[in-house]
Amino acid sequence: MSAGPRHIALVPAAGSGSRFGAALPKQYTPLAGHPLLFHALAALARHPRIDRVAVVISADDEWFASHDFTAIAGRLDVLRRGGDTRAESVRNGLRALESHVDAHDWILVHDAARPCLPAVVIDRLIDTLADDAIGGIAALPVADTLKRSDADSRIEATVPRAGLWAAQTPQMFRYGVLRDALERCDLAVVTDEAGAVEALGHAPRLVEGDPANLKVTYARDVALATHLLQAMETST
Repeated sequence: MSAGPRHIALVPAAGSGSRFGAALPKQYTPLAGHPLLFHALAALARHPRIDRVAVVISADDEWFASHDFTAIAGRLDVLRRGGDTRAESVRNGLRALESHVDAHDWILVHDAARPCLPAVVIDRLIDTLADDAIGGIAALPVADTLKRSDADSRIEATVPRAGLWAAQTPQMFRYGVLRDALERCDLAVVTDEAGAVEALGHAPRLVEGDPANLKVTYARDVALATHLLQAMETST
């Protein structure tokens, strides 16, 4: 085992993408010649400071093997340990990695539906959190005016946006901290890794993300993601 700390990316990709409104799981939606998942994994696998990438898929996933991941296969571990929720998939992935990591190694959990992750965000996380005992997440300060609605979709209140951030991924935590958090929390209510870590009483750090790092949630987001990928390729 190396002295570390190493940086290991973990991508939960066992979801059905129900909000996406298609029979095909969202992570396999075609995007610029590859499935959406490929781009999320490639952004991590091609980064020189990421030591390994693990993707967690369902045990009965019938789509992964039908796609070509050879370009990143040398740095990719495929774990058929997917759970019923994102949190369960991440927890199962951490369990599968147990014999290969140290407690102080870094785990960067990234959404399978974020295909346009700029390398600078990874660098910013690694540099900012290098000496942090817990970890933090990529996020953006909220710029829009926020409104809370009532049951009739009428404005009930304007919510002050000062101090509010929109969470992104990667969410980067020490293996030991994140494993402990996900083993102890209620997986049914956890929506991201930071929430589980917060439940232990920790305060993860907020690290500036990037507007390009969008999450493909609806079918209409595919066109925007395609445009962003093309722009990123042109700039490199």
